[in-house]
Amino acid sequence: MNNRQLFLSHLAQTTDFPLMIEVEKAEGVHLYGPNGEKYIDLISGIGVSNVGHRHPKVLQAIQEQLDKYLHLMVYGEYVQSPQVQLAKALCETLPPSLNNVYLVNSGSEAVEGALKLAKRYTNRREIISCVNAYHGSSHGSLSVGGNEIFKRAYRPLLPGIRNIRFGELEDLEFINADTAAIILETVQGEAGVRIAEYGYFQALRKRCNETGTLLILDEIQAGFGRTGTFWAFEQFFIVPDILVCAKGMGGGMPIGAFIANKDVMGVFKNNPLLGHITTFGGHPVSAAASLATIRVIQEENLLAGVELKANLFKELLKHPKIKSVRNKGLMMAVEFESFEVLKPIIDRAIEKGVITDWFLFCDDAMRIAPPLTISEKEIREACTKILEAIEG
Repeated sequence: MNNRQLFLSHLAQTTDFPLMIEVEKAEGVHLYGPNGEKYIDLISGIGVSNVGHRHPKVLQAIQEQLDKYLHLMVYGEYVQSPQVQLAKALCETLPPSLNNVYLVNSGSEAVEGALKLAKRYTNRREIISCVNAYHGSSHGSLSVGGNEIFKRAYRPLLPGIRNIRFGELEDLEFINADTAAIILETVQGEAGVRIAEYGYFQALRKRCNETGTLLILDEIQAGFGRTGTFWAFEQFFIVPDILVCAKGMGGGMPIGAFIANKDVMGVFKNNPLLGHITTFGGHPVSAAASLATIRVIQEENLLAGVELKANLFKELLKHPKIKSVRNKGLMMAVEFESFEVLKPIIDRAIEKGVITDWFLFCDDAMRIAPPLTISEKEIREACTKILEAIEG
């Protein structure tokens, strides 16, 4: 049996129509198939490869760590240089109040930890999240998701969850003295790149302060430079109580984190002790790759090019079938009339060597979230092929 047959026979499937793109190698913004196929990856593995596939400095950090040690002990017991240096580097990108990092393996795990932390610190049980939010697929993270289609088959989920509308000021009144936390994406991803007004975030922060509610910002997709600042919340001049990140954090390696003030995080140490545990969280190879990713973003000044590159996409992607282009930096949604219009365009674009996608809760919009390293030439080539795919 070849790899495609083995894929269908032995790997668990999540749809009846997987993309079935076979990849032999990846580098920069390109994926390469076994028979000479070449694709421009405009979705970065869904927001993961912010510094491109197999960035040389990330590979070097991985190799150097491989020569030292792999897993040693469950999280938080041994002093491991990759973990502590990564935590330091993360804190240096953040306001002083966000000074304590808990490393995990994925975005869903980071959300789970953040929810536990909020409940434990506040001794409250209610959690508020937003309609059409996506925070992951594990039970707790699914519970605070905001799309019932994805939730109903798995109920009962966590009790005490309320959904409000993202960006609607009047709904902030539902945050009250019984609310442990409100969790929301700084930029809604799977809803199709939805952006709230500056004033909304200011009012949200004020309401949380008034009620003693912790503000959890999920930057699993928006973080690590995707929106043009290292963290998207910087653009709204607020500071969360707990920050959640993953995806673009690892340069292609699996890693996530939730970050808070040391006093808040300290509640995990007693009553009970070991209040949150992970075996592989902060794996030294992933931590080394993440530290290298931060340094690449900073040293190569990748943030400076994000808005220019986004503007080039918007300038080039003009067609009667394109209704609008929404974006926050290189987190982009190209809206069409319907899924029935969009899906054949995505399929034809893949045939022409450009990989795009749609959004879980917005299937009439094309996802564009390329590596931040993408060049002007590569953007022009990709947009030309997308326009050809639209024409049929």
